[in-house]
Order: sequence, then structure tokens, then C-alpha cells
Amino acid sequence: MGENHNKNFKKQMKVVVPPIKSQGIKTKLVPWIMELAPKGKGKWIEPFLGTGVVAFNSGYKKTILNDTNPHIINFYKAVQQGIINPALMKRYLEKEGEVLRNADENGYVHYRNIKERFNKDYSSYDFIFLSRAGFNGMMRFNKKGNWNIPFCKKPDRFAQAYVTKITNQLDAVSQIIKPAPDWKFYNTSFSNIIPLATKDDIIYCDPPYYGRYVDYYNGWREKDEELLFHLLSETKAKFILSTWHHNDYRDNEMIKKYWNKFNIITKDHFYHSGGKVENRKTIVEALVCNFEITHINKHNHGEKIKQKTEQLALELAEKQVKYAKKRKTATIA
Repeated sequence: MGENHNKNFKKQMKVVVPPIKSQGIKTKLVPWIMELAPKGKGKWIEPFLGTGVVAFNSGYKKTILNDTNPHIINFYKAVQQGIINPALMKRYLEKEGEVLRNADENGYVHYRNIKERFNKDYSSYDFIFLSRAGFNGMMRFNKKGNWNIPFCKKPDRFAQAYVTKITNQLDAVSQIIKPAPDWKFYNTSFSNIIPLATKDDIIYCDPPYYGRYVDYYNGWREKDEELLFHLLSETKAKFILSTWHHNDYRDNEMIKKYWNKFNIITKDHFYHSGGKVENRKTIVEALVCNFEITHINKHNHGEKIKQKTEQLALELAEKQVKYAKKRKTATIA
């Protein structure tokens, strides 16, 4: 099953997008991840939930979902319990969006008010507001655990169409999340979650990328990568690990040091994640797994460059043929 199978799979899958927005979200990579993931009869386990986009598209009825960021977990628990629902979210966003639209400093005054309120009360509604109105879709917390992203400078951010989009995303997610105990949410270390897996479960890990930006809730050092490696090496479950393989500047040294003992597939991916030039380049994503890969192309990085080069060569050849014909015609004349 090669390239045609991969294209057909991606065309067939409609990705459910969660209401939480964050840089590095795996929305565009979900079909690739789910194509690799084997279908098991156990649970879907994520020690690093993030926005939840992969979990919500896993198709599993039983899950264990964890994140060190309590605001993510509190939000989804509130959705699970019906405390937060699309109607209430719509009302909240319309109200706060109107205040934002008319606030001083082109909306910045109200954004600061929401940020200060969130850093005091930790409202899940305010969390969604900030994740949607923060600069460049970033989610970052300072050393005190407070929201630390400036305003996107769009006072009309919560126009009616955008509010409808968010509430529709919330509605879709609320229909996927099952009541406890089928869907369990945790706010603890990944080291407490991975040992819960059994041989019938699937573990999907999307930890902070070593060598990339981290914040208060997402600190990541080499000793964390080493611990993750040992835990995944020992698990009886099947696992998939998302990480980065290389970019235009350097290789991910953790691949060679730890993950090369497992099967790896790679794919070009573009992250638009901030002001630094190196963070706006194409990065080669990697999926590491502990099971055989027989149904998916193992590597596609560089394919776009290769195709573009081949196309340019073809166009040049065509131009040369046309030029030669013109010369021949001119000579005969």
C-alpha cells in the first residue's frame, strides 16, 4: 500500500478541530498519524494531550488523557461534565467580543483585563478567549504560571462567524468526549501515565520538542527525553511518538541518541510559530513507533523540493526545444 493509499486515506478523513488553539497543533498531521496508528481493542492513551486534536480523531471509546497544563484538563473536564457547552460559550464570546471591539487602545485594554482575571480566577471561558485572541495562536505561561502572550491586535477578533466556528468546534468535541470512567482526564507527570498502559492499548506521545521553545508547563530537558525513552522501551503497549527529525539548521540529536532503535517515518511540515526565522521554516516531522510499518510511505521529506526541481527541468527542456525550433525556422527562411 503506497502513495495512492496514503492520498486516499487523507481525502477520506475529516479532521475534528478542537476549540483550544495553540502553536504546533497537529491538525494537518492527524491523517498521517491515524494512518500509522494500529486499531487496538484497548484504550487510547495520551500522556501529553495538548489541544486534544489527535485524541478527538482517534475513534477510541475509552481513553486516558493527561497534560501538565491544568487549564487544558480543567476545560475538557468541564466540557465532559456539561458545565461548559456550546450555548454558554456562544453567549460568553459574543459578550466579551463586543467589549473587546469597543475597548480603548484598539481592544488591548479589555484583553489585559481578561488576562488579569484569568491569572487570578483561572476561568476556562477566559482560557478559550485568551487562546483565541493571543498573538499568533501561541500559548505560553511565565515562571509564575500566568498567561504570558500579548494581544493579537484584532479588536474584531470575535466576529459572529468566528464565534460560530468556535462553538461548532466545541459542539463536535463535546459529542466525542465520553463520560467518566470511559474517558479519564489527568493532570500529572507523563511518568505516571505510561505505566498504566496494557498490551491492548495504544500510547500516542507528543511531548515538548527537545531543543525547541518551552514554557512553565512544558519544560523539557534531556533527562525527560531519556525517561520517556526508557518508559516507552519497557511498555507492553504499542506506541507512537511525535518528534522533529531535522530542519534547515540542525538535526534532532535525540533521534540518533535514543529513537533510532525503533521504526521511524518522516514528513515535511511547515510551522508558522512566531517571530524567529528558524521557527518559520519547514521542519521534518518524525513518527517513532515500536511496531512494523508495512502500509505507509516511510519518508517523504524533500519530495516537494524534488518535484519542483523536476518540474523546472521539464520546463527548461521545453523552452530549449521551442528555441531550437525557432532557430531552425529562422535559418530556413
